[in-house]
Amino acid sequence: MRTFVLLTITGLLLTSPVYATDNSTGYQLFSQHCASCHGSDGKGGTGVPLANKSFQEQVSDHFLFSTIRYGRPGRVMPSFSQLSDAEIQAIVAYVRSFTDAKPPKENHQSVTGDIARGKELFHNHCASCHGADGKGGKGTGVTFSRPRDLPIIAPALNNYGFLKSATDQMIKNTLMQGREGTPMPSFTKQGLKNKDIDDLVAYIRNFERYQESVDVDKYKSEPLMIESESPYDLATTIENIKRSAIGKNFRIIRVQELDNGLVAEGKENKAQAIIYFCNFQSLNEALAIDTRVGLFLPCRITVVETAGKVRVMSINPKRLSYLFNNDELDKLCTQMHDSYVEIIEEANL
Repeated sequence: MRTFVLLTITGLLLTSPVYATDNSTGYQLFSQHCASCHGSDGKGGTGVPLANKSFQEQVSDHFLFSTIRYGRPGRVMPSFSQLSDAEIQAIVAYVRSFTDAKPPKENHQSVTGDIARGKELFHNHCASCHGADGKGGKGTGVTFSRPRDLPIIAPALNNYGFLKSATDQMIKNTLMQGREGTPMPSFTKQGLKNKDIDDLVAYIRNFERYQESVDVDKYKSEPLMIESESPYDLATTIENIKRSAIGKNFRIIRVQELDNGLVAEGKENKAQAIIYFCNFQSLNEALAIDTRVGLFLPCRITVVETAGKVRVMSINPKRLSYLFNNDELDKLCTQMHDSYVEIIEEANL
């Protein structure tokens, strides 16, 4: 499983109420799969605050189970298809222990409304937070990648995982009641009538008609590394890479032996070097979308001489994009991939 991918949790496939389970099992599973994103106390971080009482009062166990099972494709929340039903039920039960909120009864009754009018209402009341296409607010839940006065990024409504998890009645209740502790207001208090709410629900549910099949393997075919053999010696290759990176508006940060800091000073392998460089505008763009990308920044290219041959390599940003599960990063990861390829190819000319 992708252990370093930051997680989120909010869904349930089964329709039974609270599940009887050993709370210690739920604690262990939550700590392993969810706490890094939602916080060990469920108060949020990159992921939504699960300990929010208003949230717990509005979402059923079905919603929680389904969100864990299906995730939010293209967002930060991954799917946990590898977990058994019993394991997900244990997590759901543990999440419920965060508050004394009473979960709602499961209600699968459909809501009917005017989709065209719902679209207009969505544009006027929802798009500023959830996006014009309903695919969610920008960034993640951490403060660097969202306005600091917002405790949560607006979730994606036009999303396979959400639509698979949320019932019409849950969506309607959330629109009517709002969600305390978040920017989500009560639209009833803002003057919308019951018919308006129904129209909004119908429009949101209509997103299902346009959901494309989720290509979870879209980047799995990408190699983990970008690799090439240099026709030059080690020192010349390093200088060529530095010159090529500078020519593409990157700033060289440093060049050091690959094992620097891992062996005693003076014992480093001089035939293995790593070049660190950065374009600070691109760096800020990427971090503003998702701070997790900072794990792989600044940019770096490794040069290794073995048996008279010089190899040049870097991690493949396109493969990272798949691991992040964040569609907003796709474009930047593709740009970063293309820059690496261009720098390496130019250095090897």
